[in-house]
Amino acid sequence: MQIWITSTLISLVTVFTINAQETTEPAPTGGFGSLLPMMIVMFAIIYFLMIRPEQKKQKQRQEMLGNIKKGDKVLTAGGIIGVVGNVKDDVIMVKIAENTVIELTKSAITSVINRETSDKEGAKEEKKK
Repeated sequence: MQIWITSTLISLVTVFTINAQETTEPAPTGGFGSLLPMMIVMFAIIYFLMIRPEQKKQKQRQEMLGNIKKGDKVLTAGGIIGVVGNVKDDVIMVKIAENTVIELTKSAITSVINRETSDKEGAKEEKKK
């Protein structure tokens, strides 16, 4: 009788163990845990390739507009090249020809042309001729 009880207990423990192994679900392999690092990596790539360079360009432009002074040669968004005559808060007077002065906002200026650069280019052109 003792052998029968022992064998029955062993068989019941085996059955419960097998059933317990079958009912446990495997741990999820995907989900939010693997998605979060991928999102962080994508944001870092976008930040360093797109956002940061634009911020640098914007900072350089604001610095350029802040440093405009009388006598600088400038290029406007409309393609007009002239010399700055007077600088106020947000308005610049640009001389584009003899007795022709136009009033522009600072945001209309796309670049400041160095006099040194234009003088060097003029000297190169004269040497070629």
